[in-house]
Amino acid sequence: MSNPIAYPIFRTTDPVLALRVARQLVAVGDRQYAEVSVDVELCTVPEVLRIREALPDAWFRKEDVEDWARDPSDPTGLHGGVHAPELSNDPDFLSSHLPLWASMEYLPVGSVEEEFAALVGPNFGEIWWSGLIWPDVPDRDIHGEANNARVSLLFNCRPQDLDQRSGDHTVLVHVRRRNRDGSEERHASWLAEQIGQSVIGDPLIGSSQSGSIT
Repeated sequence: MSNPIAYPIFRTTDPVLALRVARQLVAVGDRQYAEVSVDVELCTVPEVLRIREALPDAWFRKEDVEDWARDPSDPTGLHGGVHAPELSNDPDFLSSHLPLWASMEYLPVGSVEEEFAALVGPNFGEIWWSGLIWPDVPDRDIHGEANNARVSLLFNCRPQDLDQRSGDHTVLVHVRRRNRDGSEERHASWLAEQIGQSVIGDPLIGSSQSGSIT
């Protein structure tokens, strides 16, 4: 077993530019089996209704662990997730359950990224591409990687648990975590170099999507 480790390789206040760089990085890998997923935190009723209308295939859920403990029977369905067409539009109901998260998972690459980047606004959000295969680079002693080959784009935050606001957006490259011999950073650096970028910060262990998407 191995775990992914993510390195930031680009940061900007322009979401369109951030998406462009992320897509360039995705293109470095084999995309035959690639998929894309999105997630956004919504803290107001108007935002929930806006995303509900704009993304009718989205699923809405709560991330409040204390609420789960208080009522494990989940009468609202929001612990497991409610499909947008079934989500109540009653403001009183929605306001009592904020914040809500809206997600769409494992879609074809290129099907939602641009629309989502235009919708996320000031909210915490993420796009990530999974199912990639990073290429072998024999002359750099870099082995191909599939299980942990991912790209993610964080909106309005830097930590991967999406809980600390920033005024910018960060592109991360995910590689296999190895034995702390420096090979992870060498791999991340090579991938970043292919699109004219470089590692710009410390690595982040694990990945935000493993805890934020049901």
